[in-house]
Amino acid sequence: MQRLPVITLTVTLAFCGTQLTAADKTDQGPVRVAPRPQARQEVQHLGERLPDVHATDLAGKRVSLLQLQGALVVVTRDVNCPLCKRYGPRLGKLTRKYAASGQNKKPVTFLFLNVNESDTPKMMHDEQKAFGFDGIYVHDPKRKVAAVLGVRTTTEAFVIDSAGTLRYRGAVDDQYGIGYSKQAPSRNYLIDAIDEVLQGRPVSTPATTSPGCVIELDSPDWQPSGKITYHNRISRIVQASCQSCHRKGGVGPFPLEAYRQVKARKSMIKYVLEEQIMPPWFAAEGTGPWLNDRRLSDRDRSALLSWIDDKCPEGSAKDAPATVTRDEGWHIGKPDLVIEIPETQSIPAEGFVDYRYMYVRTPNKEDRWIQSMEIRSTAPEVVHHVLVFQEEPRQPGESRRAFRRRFAGGLHGYFAGMVPGHGWTIYPDHVGKKLPANASLKFQVHYTPNGKAAKDRTAIGFKFRDTPPQYEITTASAATTRFRIPPGNPAYEVKAHFAFSEDATVYSFAPHMHLRGKAFRYELARPDGVRQLLLDVPRYDFNWQLRYKLAEPIDIPAGSVIHATAWFDNSADNPANPDPNQTVRFGEQTFDEMMIGYFEWYARPQAQRGSF
Repeated sequence: MQRLPVITLTVTLAFCGTQLTAADKTDQGPVRVAPRPQARQEVQHLGERLPDVHATDLAGKRVSLLQLQGALVVVTRDVNCPLCKRYGPRLGKLTRKYAASGQNKKPVTFLFLNVNESDTPKMMHDEQKAFGFDGIYVHDPKRKVAAVLGVRTTTEAFVIDSAGTLRYRGAVDDQYGIGYSKQAPSRNYLIDAIDEVLQGRPVSTPATTSPGCVIELDSPDWQPSGKITYHNRISRIVQASCQSCHRKGGVGPFPLEAYRQVKARKSMIKYVLEEQIMPPWFAAEGTGPWLNDRRLSDRDRSALLSWIDDKCPEGSAKDAPATVTRDEGWHIGKPDLVIEIPETQSIPAEGFVDYRYMYVRTPNKEDRWIQSMEIRSTAPEVVHHVLVFQEEPRQPGESRRAFRRRFAGGLHGYFAGMVPGHGWTIYPDHVGKKLPANASLKFQVHYTPNGKAAKDRTAIGFKFRDTPPQYEITTASAATTRFRIPPGNPAYEVKAHFAFSEDATVYSFAPHMHLRGKAFRYELARPDGVRQLLLDVPRYDFNWQLRYKLAEPIDIPAGSVIHATAWFDNSADNPANPDPNQTVRFGEQTFDEMMIGYFEWYARPQAQRGSF
């Protein structure tokens, strides 16, 4: 069979007198836009108690948003918006699903908010009938209700709980977007949010963008009025940003679940806010945005400090938020496979405990693809952090030096991690992590005695995908073991790099150092000479082994290099320094040091241009 010649085509597009080559056009932004999860800091009023607002429905009945029964779901509509049309049948089914699940009492009320001033009552009645919307339909041509919600697009959905708290805003799901459609959704954002609110759980993805027709508001924001009290404002901030750790049975040193508990800690709360110690987050401005950003928004931080300065008024209990249940079970749901460390560990009441290492062989006889995974300990109050590596144990007769050369004490084989308050990872639909058949997993557990003896049986749980993902995500690092930190040096610099031989997408970062770690930075050098700051951690804290997850993963061309720079404080001014008089080398214990710039990434096959 004769082989056809390779033909290369150059396409030129002309717009308004400007010529763009096909290569230039790829830099003008995506033509397909899907929902994107957002960090809380990007979204106004998320987690706040909304003001009440009244409207008149199509039947002429006056309704109050905050006096409707149960949870309220508001969905923005425009009769002629193409995406609104596509989501019509889905929303009709949802209204009937939740109406049926409530039997005699609806757990959820749906309100359809039409924001198009040109849509007529007949058009809206016809839409309601065609799609079977079982709910309230309101025409909001002057966008007064939309202004309270801060509506951005015609397809945006909002979930407001029974206490008037905005718990979710964003897309219905990811089946439809601008320039694309899929056979079925892979992320059911709205359904998940409704179910979590009904179950009294935190919403796992509280905000996303929502592709649709853009809405312009005359008054796009509102400011809370009246006195800030614990019940109408502060309780919601503490619930969302503090109670994942500071609760009974949590890893925080004291609970913050009631007014008296928060008021009793007011001076400490003010101190950690002003010193930016809590909530723990160390990425500097100018990078990200980060999907798991723990920081308080400026609004929330200002509200907390103002409330403390105002002598902590309690307010009326009728303004309190709905109770949120912190599930003591698995955050990822029931795992398909759970692997425990081989023996229960005893932790003394006091003293220093060296890292403990335990190996476990996985029982899976074939490769499996991980959709989500979570590390859990049975004594979280004494577990500082857990790292899991895919690593074979030291073989009989193998020297320690040879063993360390194979795995370099954590530089290779990193698989999963847990830090206080967060030990689970859920991958998006198009990526997954491989668990090889009969893999050997090494658990590195750092125990910190707290005055009371404890026993722990740490485990890792996996939920698997039924089919292989589009991309395999792996963990690599820009790291080095070749350094010697001189005695007394307050800012010793160590550099490492990682070169990409193929197009890649970087998903997250996790810098790792020990007690002398001071600062860490990731930078990207692209083949065209452009240098980009990826992550800057000017104040590194060993107590928080944080993973910085990008809201929008970064595409990196082949030939790029990640440069990692770490700074160490080996001086007597570092209160955590075990011995400022020692030269410090690489090692696995906390009194040694590490310089590891972990990052998660996946390879993207290069497009085959001009060949067929």
